[in-house]
Amino acid sequence: MIGVASIWYYFSLPSPLFDDPTATVIETKSGELLGAKIAKDGQWRFPETDSVPYKFKDCIIAFEDQQFYKHLGFNPVAMFEAIGENLEAGKVVRGGSTITQQVIRLSRKGQKRTYYEKVIELILATRLELGKSKEDILKLYASYAPFGGNVVGIDMASWRYFGLPAHQLSWSESATLAVLPNAPSLIYPGKNQIQLLKKRNRLLKTLLEQEKIDSITYQLSVSESLPQKPYKLPQDASHLLDRLARDNKGERMQTTINRTLQQQINKLAERHHGILKQNEVHNLAVLVLDVRTREVLSYVGNAPTDKAHQKDVDIIRAARSTGSTLKPLLYAAMMDKGELLPEQLVSDIPTVIAGYTPMNYDESFNGAVPANKALARSLNIPAVRLLQQYGLQRFRDELNIFKIKDLKYTADHYGLSLIVGGAEGNLWDLCKTYAGLAGTLNHYEESSSEYYSNEFAEPIVLANQSVDFGKLEQEKPMYGSGSIWLTFEAMKKVNRPEGDEAWEFYDSAREIAWKTGTSFGNRDAWAIGASRDYVVGVWIGNADGEGRPELTGLNSAAPLLFDVVNLLPNSNWFPAPYDDLVEAEVCALSGFLASGECTSKKMLIPSAGIKTKPCPYHKLIHLDPSREFRVNSSCESVDTMIHVPWFVLPPLQAYYFKGKHASYKNLPPYRSDCVKELTGNMDFIFPKGNSSVYLPKGFDGKTNDVILKIAHTIPETRVFWYIDDNFIGVTKQFHEMPVKPSPGKHIITVIDEKGNELKKRIEIKE
Repeated sequence: MIGVASIWYYFSLPSPLFDDPTATVIETKSGELLGAKIAKDGQWRFPETDSVPYKFKDCIIAFEDQQFYKHLGFNPVAMFEAIGENLEAGKVVRGGSTITQQVIRLSRKGQKRTYYEKVIELILATRLELGKSKEDILKLYASYAPFGGNVVGIDMASWRYFGLPAHQLSWSESATLAVLPNAPSLIYPGKNQIQLLKKRNRLLKTLLEQEKIDSITYQLSVSESLPQKPYKLPQDASHLLDRLARDNKGERMQTTINRTLQQQINKLAERHHGILKQNEVHNLAVLVLDVRTREVLSYVGNAPTDKAHQKDVDIIRAARSTGSTLKPLLYAAMMDKGELLPEQLVSDIPTVIAGYTPMNYDESFNGAVPANKALARSLNIPAVRLLQQYGLQRFRDELNIFKIKDLKYTADHYGLSLIVGGAEGNLWDLCKTYAGLAGTLNHYEESSSEYYSNEFAEPIVLANQSVDFGKLEQEKPMYGSGSIWLTFEAMKKVNRPEGDEAWEFYDSAREIAWKTGTSFGNRDAWAIGASRDYVVGVWIGNADGEGRPELTGLNSAAPLLFDVVNLLPNSNWFPAPYDDLVEAEVCALSGFLASGECTSKKMLIPSAGIKTKPCPYHKLIHLDPSREFRVNSSCESVDTMIHVPWFVLPPLQAYYFKGKHASYKNLPPYRSDCVKELTGNMDFIFPKGNSSVYLPKGFDGKTNDVILKIAHTIPETRVFWYIDDNFIGVTKQFHEMPVKPSPGKHIITVIDEKGNELKKRIEIKE
């Protein structure tokens, strides 16, 4: 019988003692509360506390159980005194329970307070004392004691009634909370203030008598007022809380969030949202990563908007058009393969590729533009032409290493629009990618020119996690540090938002490689920036996809980006990775490797860049002694000729280039007595591609001519025009031909006097 009783006694205590649902709580590494979601039973019950603040511990022991450290679960003296008082009063007026017994009673919720139940509590209390330390028992009491309303536990009570974490409570505040579990339904902040004040002050007097506090502390404590109304819980990172709660419901999690930074960015988001909503733009998101640890320092999933504008949607994880944010990857890829140099001229002319007609944001053309400036200015046409040159399928395959989860379709699905927003990505993955590029440069410098195999690892948001960057090796994970550094150098020169244009002239200016992006229809505005230490990403738009005028990366997202950057400690710029760069002579005008005919300058290029071709745009021409006319052996002695290198672009590039560059000079004409060497090239300005052309109509309703137009490297050359093999005219110097063909399909043919020929198919519509 004794054996059976012993076995029952050993297994009598439930395990776990409490199985109540708890709130989901997120904190900083130092335990600062960021936010919480109420438990599923509607109680504000935080997960079990890991420590009891010493002030609350002294208060609760002095008020509830002064013999707590001496008894084995029950106090016979207190029990007999309680029985006497209850018999005298004819009802239960005192319980005489120890803290240990109260823990048992809390775990056996719903049981009536009878003497039989007291016996059960006593037995279980002794069992609890055998299985738990006194400190563990205090933790259980502090975690599950009721504090009025639906507030359970010291951690929640301290936030609810004082807006502070429990370890920051004063003696007065600790004493106030210590007396609440004694009668939480009758006395709590905001109700029965006189009784609560008396109980608190009586406890403080006991602490004074026990010499737990001195007389000055006592006088200051009793003079403190009681809390009048509950405080709202912090909700500094509500979208992160929702995200973590899906997989970690009811847990207390320490995160990598910097609470001060998070609160500052929340205020910035609120301020910018107030401006943006005037243009009916209602949503935004901000993400800040630590490059070196890949920790998430700030997570603002949406603007402080309302439910009608999807305030609960976590935009950081939402798939949106990438705009121009992938352009730096193409720029780095081509330099890394030795197919592009940093300042190499790339074509920016009217372009039609398989029916796709890319356009720059301002709908202008530059003819030819240095690659780094094309990136800094986010020009679409050069990016599309470079992607075609590099290979769409090749680039799409390389993007897989960045693990952009919303980029999940084939190259054929996206086409060349992939590089200008035809694909989808999210702020999390794009920031991760930029952090990987910055991390590559940092690690290359710190590791004697080696790369980590897992540089583009997932960022972390929980403090108990760390990033595994893989192993160090000579092989680059994607792009070499030289091409990344040169890409960042180009991105550093992106025009800053209004008011910050002269940033380079200030000593306090932040050096940051950054990129804007704007999707088709002004639906998405992006700005992402990277320094040695931080990556900041901003998205602005409407969660429902509605586009708005003036919603662009530069006008809308960039100002918020730089406001956030200015909150962060300044970072030194990335040092040049000389082991992956070479110094080369490049043509000052074209950016290609220098040929014998061009003025050159020295600059750093990727190691693979030495295999690119020399400048194709400089040619040696022969001038007469006056330098006014070109000559050849038919009209000038070789001895008197002046040989001059000349910068000559292809005709269509030259046509637009000279409109932007007054210094560009056409080739001088041949002297009249020379036999001309007509070896020039020509190209169509209008129409573009194999396109449809509508016959224009004037105000009088009559059909006007269509003006066909070509560019020729030697404008004075005569050009002969044909429609469907029918001769229609000759042009010289200005190659424009007005025509009024019949509706339908036609072939336009132009032939210059040297025999060079061009054809273009068009369809005339009315």
